[in-house]
Amino acid sequence: MKWLLVLPLLIPLAAAAVSLLAWRWPHWQQRLSSVGAVAMLATGIALLENVRRGGIQAVQIGDWPAPFGITLVADLFSAIMVVIAGLVGTAVTFYSHASVDWRRQSFGYYPLLQILLMGVCGAFLTGDVFNLYVWFEVMLIASFVLMALGGERAQMEGAMKYVTLNLVSSAFFLAAVGILYGVVGTLNMADLAQKVPHIRPQVLVTAVAMLFLVAFGIKAAAFPLFFWLPASYHTPPVAVSAIFAGLLTKVGVYALIRVFTLIFVTDTGYTHTWILVLSGLTMVTGVLGAVAQNEFRRILSFHIISQIGYMIMGLGLYTPLALAASVFYIVHHIIVKTNLFLVSGIANSLRGTYQLKQLGGLYRDHPGLAFLFLVPAFSLAGVPPLSGFFAKLALIQAGLEVGQYFIVATALGVSLLTLFSMIKIWTEAFWKPEPATEKVLLADEPETARQTRPPALTLWVPVVVLAALTVILGLAAEPFLSLALQASQQLMNPAGYIEAVLGSQP
Repeated sequence: MKWLLVLPLLIPLAAAAVSLLAWRWPHWQQRLSSVGAVAMLATGIALLENVRRGGIQAVQIGDWPAPFGITLVADLFSAIMVVIAGLVGTAVTFYSHASVDWRRQSFGYYPLLQILLMGVCGAFLTGDVFNLYVWFEVMLIASFVLMALGGERAQMEGAMKYVTLNLVSSAFFLAAVGILYGVVGTLNMADLAQKVPHIRPQVLVTAVAMLFLVAFGIKAAAFPLFFWLPASYHTPPVAVSAIFAGLLTKVGVYALIRVFTLIFVTDTGYTHTWILVLSGLTMVTGVLGAVAQNEFRRILSFHIISQIGYMIMGLGLYTPLALAASVFYIVHHIIVKTNLFLVSGIANSLRGTYQLKQLGGLYRDHPGLAFLFLVPAFSLAGVPPLSGFFAKLALIQAGLEVGQYFIVATALGVSLLTLFSMIKIWTEAFWKPEPATEKVLLADEPETARQTRPPALTLWVPVVVLAALTVILGLAAEPFLSLALQASQQLMNPAGYIEAVLGSQP
């Protein structure tokens, strides 16, 4: 069943290629992209079940033996991430049918979306640091075009910031890869895990580790180089914002967890302490930025930053429970954040704006939408019994176990401010009466916000499904937390990963 490792890459690639053949028929592109997304989700679920039952899986492309060839590896963590990528890809693809205009679709929106999903899955499954860089670039190139697709002024401004900072991050990443190869002589992750502990002096390894921390920290939008995210994520169509918010920064978080549990573990007192400090600063700066905003998607964009702090908090604590909490938190946040952006898109389709001051009356006119907002909003803030409560509870418990009381207090305080900002959206967009004054499009609001139309069914279905999953993750948290704990145990004990890739090699 090792061919399951290749399918999450081949399926979106094939869907993108066939969609390009249907360039003149956007309806067929919609159908092909939808089939590809569903097939990728099904393959991810099969892969996760295969890894859960049979252990870590690895395949050597072209039968070149590791560490010389291209390796694909799936442990529980990467398999979980492939499933969640397929889920979000499916939800956004169906949402896009009614939310992305025909002009953008005619310029290759759906093939680009599939290429983006391929790059994301490639980053999750690669077993080689250089190929991790390659998959990052595949993902980023597709995201660059999606960010600018349509050519609106606000989009172009946001795209320039997005591209510039991500290119800086890629430069750091490539420099770190080159130095690591020069020091160790290999880039296969399993081989690096064996050889890095024997490199002398270890301070050189620590320096390389910090380069990776900077590179992945930028891509994950961690403190202090996060400002590209809230300057850009609110500018493209909401479907693009949703998949960016759900997946792209999480690829950076995934890379951080992967390399700082498998490769750079010889000086955890230094490297992981820095990660813990950055997690606290990321939480605080992100949530303070959210509190200060008055635009629906900009508030949600700043919350991406603050929630990244929670995800890397588990890595900084570096215990099995903490890593399990991080894995569970990533899954919870991807679902919740994607859904909040999709809800904002429905609100925009009803009122023609994302500006909170110009919204209002949604609870009276559309109580169902109000409920669908409250579910992910309360989950993001950590209100029981939703998924966010159990994710944060596990992180708090892990912090208390190791005596990290300051980061625990920070996490609790940020949760209160998160709840405050969600109440702010509720009060302005849903509770207060709709303003009677004529809506005025502000300078930083996309031109597409002018359009007002009744939401189509394909907008509602993904939102309902993601909200239901948020409730299920909360009410039935135990099996999901158990799976996350198994994933964390594999991360904390990399011998199984090394054996799956290198076999019986010394």
